[in-house]
Amino acid sequence: MTAGLYVHVPFCLTRCGYCDFNAYAGLGHLADRYVDALQREADLVAGEWRDERFASVFLGGGTPTTLEPSHLESLLVHFRDSFDIAPDAEITIEANPDTVDEPKLAAQRDAGYTRLSMGAQSFDEGVLLSLERVHSPDSVRRAFAAARAAGHDNVNLDLIYGAEGETLESWRRTLEETIELDPEHVSAYALTIEPATPLGREVATGRRPAPDPDLQADMFTLACELLGAAGYEHYEISNWAKPGRECVHNLGYWESRPYLGLGAGAHSYRADRRWWNLRPPQQYLDTVESGQQPTGGEELLTHDDRRLELVSLGLRTTRGLAVDDIDLAKVQPFLEVGLVIRSNGHLVITERGMLLANEVALALA
Repeated sequence: MTAGLYVHVPFCLTRCGYCDFNAYAGLGHLADRYVDALQREADLVAGEWRDERFASVFLGGGTPTTLEPSHLESLLVHFRDSFDIAPDAEITIEANPDTVDEPKLAAQRDAGYTRLSMGAQSFDEGVLLSLERVHSPDSVRRAFAAARAAGHDNVNLDLIYGAEGETLESWRRTLEETIELDPEHVSAYALTIEPATPLGREVATGRRPAPDPDLQADMFTLACELLGAAGYEHYEISNWAKPGRECVHNLGYWESRPYLGLGAGAHSYRADRRWWNLRPPQQYLDTVESGQQPTGGEELLTHDDRRLELVSLGLRTTRGLAVDDIDLAKVQPFLEVGLVIRSNGHLVITERGMLLANEVALALA
């Protein structure tokens, strides 16, 4: 069993109204201290992970590409010194299109980052404005071309559907533009309203409409149709990849493999224990700089917790669940209506079933 290493970088150019991640604008002055703290935290926990081999490293955020290329290189060098990272490990970095150019992308590639995940969200200017994204569709096109010129041959584009003002036809154009760029991987997420966000408060007070679930279902179906026809395999509810280009790191989460999280608010999991770091960046920095692990809390999973996670995570992917792990009497109604199928000794959710994945998982757990 191999592990994943997640590294959280909380800095952003701006904070979008829908975002519920641990991300902040205006904290770039902390970058040097933060990079040092990530390296110190790695040193503090390395001994506990000595027996794990890491198949993937994922720098997420926030926007990791707000850091200087020298920072990104030194982090990767330090992590390889601290942990047993496989020589062929997948090394992903998330990027905002406005934070990269060809020289920066080439430097990341030379430093060892093998996979680029870019937040495109939409190719509709109005949708980007609704999402409060600072980049334009042209920014995505330029950044993608720069990534190719810099040698990146494993690129993901992140998309969001169902924002205010987006129509099915607008979403179709975004999908078509995405397919035309020909990335190796596409992630497409339905916009969700988180109560604690500015958008969540506007929806709660009636100043903004909530996403239309029926329209989002149609958008999901359209994504399945167009991406499938373009040769992308729908291997997880929100993720499509060309053959052999599935995200190794995210598959680790869905397969319940251990993962270590470094950085403010990062989560870790191993041996039925889940724990997380202090969330405020300043508190995280102060704790690590004092020589202490920045643990903010933990939970031990019960048998029932593990059972529900096994089913709900397993059903998210087309690898599915081993039939032996499931009560077939509970499965039969879902088989009869085509929400799941049996394949090679596994129970696999269909694209129709993906629209009801949570309900199916709860019924089968």
